[in-house]
Amino acid sequence: MIMSEFTRRGFLGKTAIAIGSFAALRKVAGEDRSRNDPGPANLGLDGQNPDSIWPPATDSKSLVQNFKYPFSLANKRTYEGGWSREVTVRELPVSKTLAGVNMRLTAGGVRELHWHTSAEWAIMLYGTARITAIDADGKSFVADVNKNDLWFFPPGIPHSIQGLNPDGCEFMLVFDDGEFSESETVLLSDAMAHLPPSVLSKNFGTGEKAFANVPQQELFIFQTDVPGGLEADQKAAAGALGKSPKDFAFRTMAMPSTKQTKGGDVRIVDSSNFKVTTTSMALVTVHPGGLRELHWHPNADEWQYFIRGKGRMTVVATGNKARTMDFQEGDVGYVQKTLLHYIENTGDTDLVFLEMFKSDRFQEFSFSEWLAHTPAELVMAHLKIDKAIYDLIPKNGAVVTPLA
Repeated sequence: MIMSEFTRRGFLGKTAIAIGSFAALRKVAGEDRSRNDPGPANLGLDGQNPDSIWPPATDSKSLVQNFKYPFSLANKRTYEGGWSREVTVRELPVSKTLAGVNMRLTAGGVRELHWHTSAEWAIMLYGTARITAIDADGKSFVADVNKNDLWFFPPGIPHSIQGLNPDGCEFMLVFDDGEFSESETVLLSDAMAHLPPSVLSKNFGTGEKAFANVPQQELFIFQTDVPGGLEADQKAAAGALGKSPKDFAFRTMAMPSTKQTKGGDVRIVDSSNFKVTTTSMALVTVHPGGLRELHWHPNADEWQYFIRGKGRMTVVATGNKARTMDFQEGDVGYVQKTLLHYIENTGDTDLVFLEMFKSDRFQEFSFSEWLAHTPAELVMAHLKIDKAIYDLIPKNGAVVTPLA
């Protein structure tokens, strides 16, 4: 696509302003002559990570393990019909319990029939897709999913995904194993190609030449026609066994916000409202100037995906250590179980991100709620504050601040 002159000028102008502003940041005036960086630098990347270039004074000098990896640096596998890229423990070593796969399918593009040894949780980021599966009783499941809808397939459940009109789809897959790789799945094409024709003949009751045209290499993602109506596919798949009573999809935006404040809102989905899932999530929106409150999770590590906006997060680790990092759209973040953290909106638009946990129930401790429900004299003695300040601490947790 050719960029129009108007668009190009706008882009170059904004880029020049951003680089110019960051160049000023790299040479801070004042008495502290150490706060400058005259050597070579990737100004674009540095400009996205100001809290790594010049950490806040509250960060520790000792090392805290990196907890950010941008999908922009992930290797993209491209096919006719779509593409796939992943962030696993290989790219982000701290991410030991969960891995993410970002995938795009064209209209008609298919993520071929397959199954995993890990559980697959997904959120639709764009467009519309048709998903298919069978449950443990062999009964069929066929559904169409749209932006912000979820699905969940337990290990071993065979399934497929296909992009629909008008422009296919894009989605984020999260797997409950940091070592997971989307390339290490059991594919229909692989299975057929590695089985002797005599075995296929006996298994399916056909002649040995019936499967002569089976692909000899994996399909993984491939292009085919856009499927017809949903009801026709559901009826055809149901056959004699009928439809599955399990609903492997969840309509996130059909539920009210779990908690809403002036600062934003959160929708929490776990096994209490999405019965089939063994992972839990929070879809969080933080308005400009807002803060996802200080908190920690006692039961699982937190895997994050930043969908929209800009933010920063400080993680307070054990051993008197802390680190602050900046996040943009497409970045993955990770916070280890029980570590205190917050996420602040540093942009001028809504910050929207996903929190994922390898647990069927969402749990968290609010920092303010903890202090508010501890004897006042004890808290005041610790923090050297008076009763008036103590009384301002939110009593029931904020989730997203400001409250009102």
